[in-house]
Amino acid sequence: MVTERGEFERLAEEFLLMLENERNASAHTVRAYRREVMDFVEYLGEKLGAKAKIGAVEHLHIRAYLGALYERGLGKASAARALAAVRSWFRWMAKEHKIAQNPAALVSTPKLPQHLPRVPSMEEVNGLLDAMEAGADKKDEVAAWPERDRMIFELLYGCGIRNSELVGINMADIQWKNDAILVKGKGRKQRYVPLGDEAAMAMRAYLPLRESRLREAGKVALVTDGPLVMNLRMRGACRLTTRSVGRIVKQIALARGLASDVHPHTLRHAFGTHMLEEGADLRAIQEMLGHERLSTTQRYTHLTAGQVQRVYDETHPRAR
Repeated sequence: MVTERGEFERLAEEFLLMLENERNASAHTVRAYRREVMDFVEYLGEKLGAKAKIGAVEHLHIRAYLGALYERGLGKASAARALAAVRSWFRWMAKEHKIAQNPAALVSTPKLPQHLPRVPSMEEVNGLLDAMEAGADKKDEVAAWPERDRMIFELLYGCGIRNSELVGINMADIQWKNDAILVKGKGRKQRYVPLGDEAAMAMRAYLPLRESRLREAGKVALVTDGPLVMNLRMRGACRLTTRSVGRIVKQIALARGLASDVHPHTLRHAFGTHMLEEGADLRAIQEMLGHERLSTTQRYTHLTAGQVQRVYDETHPRAR
């Protein structure tokens, strides 16, 4: 027997379908929104009844839901993510005239403490990369595939790309003539990022080995059309996973003396911070990082507060 869906569930499914088809949201984003919105739908069903109408939902119900999340042991960050998904759902319903008013607009976001990530210095990152380059011919005991792993570091730091963007690069995306790489960002948005000399050198050192391994595995078609970053055993489509990249970055960073909290996104933060410290325009950094809003890029102005203080101390006549 098929149970008829209530209005809450039906509208939630319409919203999720819109995210996938119209906004081109990634599968990861759709899964996250489904988890948060459907959890709220279940809560509404318990409080208002399965046959209740969406117009019966008030801002007090949403606030009570946040309270229920805290009772479950969720932190403020997790509750804020849940609220963001619920707000998006109600914004969409208001835009589509499925509700007369948006009750979620009256609910404030939990105030989150600002945790700025610790960014390794230019000297630390350059020291790590130089050590990887020097050790590439000696079969570094830390790196399972030294040439590939050095390229991973050079691309994450040299191009400022996300972990998911790195593993999504295909051979056809590399524009050698233009010294650029086409990357697929959030929301399936595409952008070109500059391919620096060091990253290009690391890539050229890796590519012949990649081709050799593919031919040995009988996967010749992937030589020119396959993913750039390959897994070690040439399994399946041979594409390395984001989880594996995270493990590689952490393992090598720890072995080279960097902090234990280093992960792929740390290198992206380092890219933005170091570019800003060296005088790069904030909007240019925004373009290279693929940030939709400049306010996201402006986080790096806080990360370089130490540098601002040093400049003031060294140059202002009243600071000495």
